[in-house]
Amino acid sequence: MADSLRERLARANPVLFTAVAGLAGFCAYFSMYAFRKPFAAATFEAVPGWTFTLDYKIALVLAQVAGYALSKLIGIKVVSELSPAKRGATILLLIGLSWLALVAFAVIPAPWNVAALFLNGLPLGMIWGLVFGYMEGRRVSEALGAILCASFILSSGVVKSVGAWLMNSAHVDRFWMPAAAGAVFFPLLLASVWLLGQLPPPSPADEALRVRRAPMDAAERGAFLALYWPGVALLTVAYVLLTAFRDFRDNFAAEIWTALGYGKESGVFTQSELPVAAIALVALAAVMAVRDNLKALMVIHAIIVAGFLLLGGCAWAFQAHLISPLAFMILAGAGLYMAYTPFNAMLFDRLVAFSGRVATAGFLIYVADASGYLGSAALLVWRNFGAVKMDWLRFFILSAYATSVVGAVLSAVAAVYFLRQGRTVPRLDDARLKADVANVA
Repeated sequence: MADSLRERLARANPVLFTAVAGLAGFCAYFSMYAFRKPFAAATFEAVPGWTFTLDYKIALVLAQVAGYALSKLIGIKVVSELSPAKRGATILLLIGLSWLALVAFAVIPAPWNVAALFLNGLPLGMIWGLVFGYMEGRRVSEALGAILCASFILSSGVVKSVGAWLMNSAHVDRFWMPAAAGAVFFPLLLASVWLLGQLPPPSPADEALRVRRAPMDAAERGAFLALYWPGVALLTVAYVLLTAFRDFRDNFAAEIWTALGYGKESGVFTQSELPVAAIALVALAAVMAVRDNLKALMVIHAIIVAGFLLLGGCAWAFQAHLISPLAFMILAGAGLYMAYTPFNAMLFDRLVAFSGRVATAGFLIYVADASGYLGSAALLVWRNFGAVKMDWLRFFILSAYATSVVGAVLSAVAAVYFLRQGRTVPRLDDARLKADVANVA
């Protein structure tokens, strides 16, 4: 009798397994973005029925972010407690609901259709944790996490390019464009979620190196935070800054590119993000070679701090006329994602491994994410009411400076905290790791 795909993947060499699992995760989360971000490609000027002081597009972004942030809060419980067998069906159900909300956005006139963006964001906030659940706790988790993170770096630009093409070339109405863009990606979503369901669970050798992963109840989540709350709090505040800046850059990319002189080039969204993904993720995947979990944590913190510094440095270089607008946007994206992506994968995966406690990284990711999207909403409100005379580009540059300086300091202090914790928390040295792996091999 022929072996199942899951059995063949369980025996596959690490390179092949990483390629298959990484591709499945990449495509699944890439597809999700087609249901979330295409609306940002439209500027939504002079919308009939909108008579409020608040900018219509900001209202849309705030509504979606509010739903997304609430979803992250719900996800702290749902993602950390959901059994692996239910992940695939849950992903499809949630994304299906988000697409129906996009149809409602097209059908219902303004101002009432703003509520549809809230309903669109509400299911989508849990998708990352559900997909990452297939990736964590493995010896190749850094490589899988880097591939998965590449999905949201590249997809944001690609789906906005698709949205712009639908409006400019296919002449799809700007209100129907988000639902149309999502529909294009349904086949890829279905295939990738099926493939995720074929992945075997982490092996005994994976568990020896990275600790067994299992759902966490409320008491277990509280106990973990009680042990590491100072470091987690510092990192969460840094992540709030990153999330707010990243969401502003994503949601108002059309306005920022217009201010830089690229307003008519729909392909610029994708063109700028390809080098960003390469720069930001190569170093993160390389962390896989660091077997000691404390050392890996320190390397990841160093990458985060370097990303913050690159973000502020390129803003200064652009204002000093040392680099072009395109180079500025690429380097700003690279710095942003060097700092941002570790929070969504390898940072908390390694923190769980460092702790030696049976847990799930998804819980910590959602603690940070829930806080981050509240910060994103706060930045948008301040941009509309507290800085109404500031143009998009100037606001973007000043936000880059603030994020860079404060984030670098917070992340450096968090690194010092975990380094000190490493002196008291029992952890496996390289010799012990080799022995454990040998015992389960």
